Amino acid sequence: MDKDRIKGAAKQAKGSVKEAVGKATGSRQTSTEGKAEKATGKAQGEAGKAKDAVRAAVKK
Repeated sequence: MDKDRIKGAAKQAKGSVKEAVGKATGSRQTSTEGKAEKATGKAQGEAGKAKDAVRAAVKK
């Protein structure tokens, strides 16, 4: 498993928490930052999946 997948999942979780805190406190900025962090984490996770797929294809 690629480390980008793990880091991406962590960013997604952190972003979800930040978004929830922003909504709970009424802070649009914090909520928006959380959404952005979730999106970044998702992209990083997808990049990790792609790297894993390439490694698997090369090993065959």
